[in-house]
Amino acid sequence: MAEAENYHDRPATMADCKRKIRHLQSKHEEPEETGINIYPMMDMMTILLVFLIQSFASGAAQVVQSEELQIPASTSQVEAAEALSVVISSSEVVVEGKHVLALRNGKVDPSLKQGGGNGWLITPLFNDLKLHRDRLKLIAAKNPQRAFRGEVRIIADKRTPFRSLGEVIYTLGQSEFGALRFIVLRQEGKKS
Repeated sequence: MAEAENYHDRPATMADCKRKIRHLQSKHEEPEETGINIYPMMDMMTILLVFLIQSFASGAAQVVQSEELQIPASTSQVEAAEALSVVISSSEVVVEGKHVLALRNGKVDPSLKQGGGNGWLITPLFNDLKLHRDRLKLIAAKNPQRAFRGEVRIIADKRTPFRSLGEVIYTLGQSEFGALRFIVLRQEGKKS
């Protein structure tokens, strides 16, 4: 008992503090670590992403004409369908709103074509189109109602050289985009 009184009368040592802490920790059970399972949330986000991509792609073709992009007119009554958008202006080729390659006076630089000046396959465009093709095929695999048909909307400047247009079309075909639609301005039919 004398030891117990001395115990309370003297200052606590480091060993006493550690012993007390260990004693208090042993009384409390460690809580189980609970985490959030993010896999179902990732699945949900993937489904939403596919839905958003499809809903944005289904809008009508909205084209802003400029000095570099003047669209030809037509009396056709066919509506624009959902498809990959390729814009050919006098200074660049744009796929789905992203600049893919620059043009000089509407012509493709021969160093960017497979086979040089006589080649038809535009390498940077082909590489970009392969990414879009793979993305669209993945969407089609997840959603059987949206089969990949290789549909493309070509919006070309009316002054685009035929050779440049042919090179773009050839490159589209090599990357499995063969269903082509040319976007034109609707011109009311003239009555005679």
